[in-house]
Amino acid sequence: MRLLPLDHPGQADHRSPGRFLWWLARGQWRTLVMAMLFGIIWMSSQAVMPAVIGLAIDRGVAAKDGGELVKYAVIMFLIGLLQAGSGIMRHRFAVTNWLTAAYSTVQLVARQTVHLGGTLPRKVSTGEVVAIGTSDLSHLGQVMDVSARFAGAVVSFLLVSVILLQTSVTLGLVVLVGVPTLMLLVGPLLSPLQTRSARQRHLMGELSNTASDIVGGLRVLRGIGGEEVFHERYKRESQTTRRAGVEVAKLQSMLDALQVFLPGLFVVVVVWLGARYAVNGRITPGELVAFYGYSAFLMIPLRTATEYANKFIRAKVSARRVCHVLALTPDVTDPANPAPSPPLGAALHDARTGLYVRPGSITAIVSEQPDESAALADRLGLCAAEIDDDVTFGDVPLTALLREEVRRRIVVSDTAAVLFSGRLADRLDVTGARSVDSALDTASAADILEALPEGLETIVAERGRSFSGGQRQRLVLARALVVDPEILVLVEPTSAVDAHTEARIATRLRDHRAGRTTVVTTSSPLMLDAVDEVAFLREGRIVATGRHGDLLDTDPTYRAVVTRESAPVVAVR
Repeated sequence: MRLLPLDHPGQADHRSPGRFLWWLARGQWRTLVMAMLFGIIWMSSQAVMPAVIGLAIDRGVAAKDGGELVKYAVIMFLIGLLQAGSGIMRHRFAVTNWLTAAYSTVQLVARQTVHLGGTLPRKVSTGEVVAIGTSDLSHLGQVMDVSARFAGAVVSFLLVSVILLQTSVTLGLVVLVGVPTLMLLVGPLLSPLQTRSARQRHLMGELSNTASDIVGGLRVLRGIGGEEVFHERYKRESQTTRRAGVEVAKLQSMLDALQVFLPGLFVVVVVWLGARYAVNGRITPGELVAFYGYSAFLMIPLRTATEYANKFIRAKVSARRVCHVLALTPDVTDPANPAPSPPLGAALHDARTGLYVRPGSITAIVSEQPDESAALADRLGLCAAEIDDDVTFGDVPLTALLREEVRRRIVVSDTAAVLFSGRLADRLDVTGARSVDSALDTASAADILEALPEGLETIVAERGRSFSGGQRQRLVLARALVVDPEILVLVEPTSAVDAHTEARIATRLRDHRAGRTTVVTTSSPLMLDAVDEVAFLREGRIVATGRHGDLLDTDPTYRAVVTRESAPVVAVR
């Protein structure tokens, strides 16, 4: 028995879809071999049954020999037991192969998602990743599942051919030549099917992405009356995807029809030849009955072979999408020769903007453009799309340190942070080893917990949609505080809460983070009044630093930004 998920899925070969499928197969070769072995036994048992029935007719019924009839009846019973047992084991191993391929892919994509971090949404759409988990996993699992039956189909086909050659060279050659010919007739449909399946897969990813955007921004859409616009957009895209699906279905239906028609036609030819040989006395009545049995049986390996080809095409399309995600590289990579770790309590400095964050202090960044201060926050945590050596931790550029160390010592919690679905306690304490009470109190989120009948045992809905915007923001803040990093960077942590709640958070945050470095991007006077130092960011540079009250008195532009007053007009001569 294989325990899932795997401890480590390994390093996938994603240079091509074919290589990825081969890597999946090699990773589970033992269960694949066992599934194929039982598949061969299972289908071979069916293949020899007509021959045993024919012998029973010739040597038992026609010869009126009761002993022979009983002997062959016992043989058929034993073959039936063997077929039943091998069929059960084949199915067990086939399901194991399906699950192993699916779980391995899930773990690979999940590990790659963590590895890419903020790079992922910049390089691939959400819909693409969702489609991997909804449809691609099934196609990858199915090709591993059908492999066992395909192996049995090949061996049983050869076995029937040998039996027929021993009975009649003509019939044996018909089977040996006819089956590959039938496969060649189906072949021209496989390439167009792959092309159309790839297009449908791409459109499904785009449609999933659109749906995610609509659901995520539903409140905003309602507020601006844009529901109908996005509804029409979704209708258009869904119809395009539907038409692509119809095109795939057309080829699929032709393939399915040929899977029935061509083997059926082939069986008619074999039966006709066998009947003529029986009439001419070239084969016995028992052999004629056996031919009828083989005619019915040959439908199974033929259809299995075309089914394998069909599922392999679909799996190859899915593997291509998985390879695309696995081939992505993060914007930030670990240096070949990491620099020594900065000492505890080192300062954070950005040469580009002139920001200097004193160790152990709470520093607020204020900007006329919130996006500008948010971008600076990302750069302080090595989360920006464009990375440079301007940000230093102590005297060491962040780019010279291992990403794991930067992520551990500097945590950035921005406004786009969400709560994943699951148990609330697990969502707040990602380490599973700390108390959340103090963090909830600092984030003024204790009332949220009190309103939940199950408290920390409450199951959080997807993206935390069961909470209001203000509640989600406070819970996200609590989660960041539970981590308790050396440097915590908070982007607009109180933008969705009321003034009374914001005042409590500002006061408690100072005590909670005493002795540790904290950076807050905000323009709220309540928060600014509680910090140690304010840095005023304007046009990409820190133009003023000091206490909030002092800057209000000395810098009219700063005062205009914070109090929402009209900016002073400066005369230019």
